[in-house]
Amino acid sequence: MTRRLVLRTLLLTALLLGLALPASAADMTIKWATLAPEGTTWFKALRQIGDQWQEISGGKVKVRIYAGGVVGNETSMIRKMRIGQLHGGQITSIGLVDFDPGPQVINSPMLIRSNAELDFVMEDMGPKFDERLLEKGLVVLTWGDAGWVHLFTKSPMTDPDSTKDYKIYAYDGDPEAVKLFETFGFNPVVMTATDVLPSLQSGLVNSFPSTRLGALSLQWFALAPYMMDVPWAPLMGATVISKDVWDQIPAEYHEPFMKAARDIGDSVRNEIRRQDEKAVPVMEKFGLKVSTPNAEERARWDKLGAEAAQLWADKVVPPEIFNKVKSLVAEYRSK
Repeated sequence: MTRRLVLRTLLLTALLLGLALPASAADMTIKWATLAPEGTTWFKALRQIGDQWQEISGGKVKVRIYAGGVVGNETSMIRKMRIGQLHGGQITSIGLVDFDPGPQVINSPMLIRSNAELDFVMEDMGPKFDERLLEKGLVVLTWGDAGWVHLFTKSPMTDPDSTKDYKIYAYDGDPEAVKLFETFGFNPVVMTATDVLPSLQSGLVNSFPSTRLGALSLQWFALAPYMMDVPWAPLMGATVISKDVWDQIPAEYHEPFMKAARDIGDSVRNEIRRQDEKAVPVMEKFGLKVSTPNAEERARWDKLGAEAAQLWADKVVPPEIFNKVKSLVAEYRSK
């Protein structure tokens, strides 16, 4: 056997051995994205999960995080996940509708009215949402709070009849929300989340829906400094990973990885809720003003909320899921 043939044989053997190596011997880099800017609690939670995964795997599994919307909005994140450029990250229930509409029941206007009700609903529905998303190719690592959605405007708004005066930001991946805004008399302007700030500056929009903590973290409130004191709905999110990528992670890590993610998710839930409450006095120091509807106006908002929730049930959320959540809320309130 010539020397060249020996070298070829050795190289081929090494290549075959390399292909036959168990998955646990190969390093992996998980690519996650989040709209949350660096330094926020959401980003820190994602970073903590990545650090723990690296420690558990002895450095074989690493996590790279793209924060602050640098890869685009949630629609862009999901598109990149589907072609393998991203492997997961933090996605709100609004973004998850691209996989399954079930979790968006949490956003049904004024259906859920308190964190206690939300916890009661998620105790029952969380595993069901996990199963539905798994069927669509997503593994839910942990659910998390994003806060309570309020309306922020450039001028004070408390009267439902004044909605016609507002050009409101509408998420470009949620066409039913556009119809919802139109039903209320708003003028929705569809755009990506990363375009909201310059659009507020230019006057393309003069209002937006957001959690209080989100409005503070993204600094949108500075350009629409009036917040209506009517909680619209809780906004949920999930830290997810593509099932295809999850299946490539050695099975021995699955249980400790999942436990680490859920423990971190549980630990930050109360912190997010505390920060969402505290965001208002912080923003007030920088010019935010809270607009509080009177009793008659609030009653009209509640009526509109009930109509909107029914629209949500008819057009967005599977009826069986909406009815189940509605019954869970009624059960909680009857205690």
